[in-house]
Parts: sequence; C-alpha cells; structure tokens
Amino acid sequence: MKLASIEAWPLRLPRDVSAATGSAGSPTRLAAGRGDYRWSEVYPCLYSVHFETAVVRVRTESGLVGWGEAQAPLAPEVACEIVRLLLAPALEGESVDGTPQRIAALWDRMYSTMRVRGQTGGFMLDAISGVDIALWDLAGKMAGKPVAALLSKSPKSAVRAYISGLPCESRREQAQAWLDQGFDRFKLFYDTDAEPFFRGLDQMPPEARIAVDALWRLTPETAVEFGREMDSRRALWLEAPLPPEDPVAHGCLARALRTPIALGESYRTRFELAPFFRERAVGVLQPDLGRCGITEGLRLAALAAEHGVPVVPHISIASGPQIAAALHYAAALDNCDLAEYNPQVLSVANRLLREPLGLDDGAYAVPSSPGLGIEVLE
Repeated sequence: MKLASIEAWPLRLPRDVSAATGSAGSPTRLAAGRGDYRWSEVYPCLYSVHFETAVVRVRTESGLVGWGEAQAPLAPEVACEIVRLLLAPALEGESVDGTPQRIAALWDRMYSTMRVRGQTGGFMLDAISGVDIALWDLAGKMAGKPVAALLSKSPKSAVRAYISGLPCESRREQAQAWLDQGFDRFKLFYDTDAEPFFRGLDQMPPEARIAVDALWRLTPETAVEFGREMDSRRALWLEAPLPPEDPVAHGCLARALRTPIALGESYRTRFELAPFFRERAVGVLQPDLGRCGITEGLRLAALAAEHGVPVVPHISIASGPQIAAALHYAAALDNCDLAEYNPQVLSVANRLLREPLGLDDGAYAVPSSPGLGIEVLE
C-alpha cells in the first residue's frame, strides 16, 4: 500500500482567554495588545488569544485515511507549510505496511529532510510529529486494532488524569469539586510572587496531591529555595523550573532537591534530551506527542526507562488526534500511569470529534476503536 497524499490545515478557534487563564496552554495573564499573539505578564513567552493547532491527514491509494496533529499554539500555518513543501514530497508514493519499523523508517526519512540545514527542532519536528501520528492512526486501521494494542500486548483501558491548572480566585473550592469527582492530583502554575503562591498551596484540601509548574521563571540562585518549599510539601514534581537551554543547571538543582524535576515539553527528540539525562536532571519525563510524535515518543520512553524515570505525557493546546495519541501512548507504557487533563482544552477538542473523548472517576477512557479511535468531523 502506498501513500497518495499528505495534507495539513491550520486550525484557529476563538476562546475565552480569561476563562482559560491559569490552565494548560494559557497559564498566565497576557499583556494588553492588538495582535493575536501576546506576551505573558510574568515571563518572556508568547501566547495566542485563540486556540491554535495544525491538523494533518494522510491518505493511501486505496482511500484509507489517518489523522494526526502537530503542536502548533502559535502560527500553525508554519507547520502546515513544512508538511506541504517538505514532508509530503518526501513521503508521497512511499509504501506503508503498518509496522512500527516502517513508521520509524518514515520518521527518519522526514527528519533527514532538513538535518544538515540545522532544523532539528521547533516547527520542523512539530510538523513531523503531526504526520507521524497520522501514520500510526493509519497503521491501527490497517491492522483493525487501536494504536495502544499495536504498542503493547496488554495496554491499559484507562489512564489516570491530573487536573492542569486552577484559577487563583477559587482554587480551594474548585479543587474540592474535582476531588468529589475522583481527581486527587493537581498541577498549579507559579504565576505570582512566591509568598502568596505558597500560601495558596497551603490552602488546598489536605488530600490533594500537588505538582508545580514554575514556567521557566526561576534562576539557579532562587530555584533551590523554591524547590525546598516543594520538598516540605511533598510535591509530586517541580516542572520547568529554569530556562530550558541549560542541562547543567537543571542537574545541579535536581541533586539539591528531593522533589523530582519534570522536563520534556520544550524538547522534541532524544538528541535534545540526552544532555539532561546525562546530568541526571530528569525526574519525570513529559513528552508532548504533538512535538515528538508517537515514534520518537517511544524512543524517549525507552530512554526514561533506562534511567528509572516515569513518563507523564504533556497535553497542552490540542485537538482530538493529539490527545488521543497521548492516551494510546500512556496506555501502552509500563512506566506511565498518569496524563495531563485540562477541561477547557478537552471541551474545544471534542467539538471536532463525532464521539467525544471522555473521563470517568478521575481517569481517561482510552479509545478502543481501530487506530486512534476517533472520527474527525471534516
């Protein structure tokens, strides 16, 4: 069977930024401005006022279709143009047999299209990941199995979820409401000064387990003191504590704390993460399937397993294919039993699916139909 076409579309949907603030994909307040992309008020990073992503479709000569998605919260047109100009010409006409080995070979072929041009991360890998996820969806449909069953002989049927973000104003009340629904783990974003943030942590219900995303705001000088506050509160992890370019500083911090350092969303490949593993900086690995794809995600999970590190997929702005890919991935891994859940994101993602992705008693239900187990509303 041969690939006949590979297409990608930018997706941009309106959303209520004020309602989404404090959650995955919109963790901080945004500065005022007229453009679609605004600076965070607390650290140097751009966010969109819209819900933005890039959706990919692959089609075989027989008409079988696979859906994928690139993580593209800013300028999704860039990832789509990479698919159109570079990846589609490299793959159209290639044979596909649905095996992991063949999909891995196609991932390597895509990666090689720009290797010596310096494009070994960022938008390039995001686009590759969208195509890769679509190839896995196709493979599952060819085999008549869900993707998780292609990856594991005994995949989990459900994956426990943690709540990603709670608004500061009603944090305790909302946490209690989620506890009543079966959720007991929460990630809070460090988007204010340290003292009020710690006071807010201490006001959470005592049965709630807390992780903290520092949003790359700490420095080597301030991170140890902040991290020891996490130690005293038995935090699940301290996520993205330092600027993402410095593996040595992350390693020093990890050795100074009991709380695991969580890293992964800023990186796309095992090549980018290798120095962080060498420094023993990674206590929790958080690959984003829209940035690494399933194929490289599996290689990253194997690297984590070699170092005894658990995997918790990062799920930020994403529609159905990306979230479904993360669930199949989590269901298949022995070193993964938790995935990120943002209600605002899932509500938008489900608008594009004939059957919504769902949760029950604090856990995602892993789709059981062939491929990713979703039907996209074209």
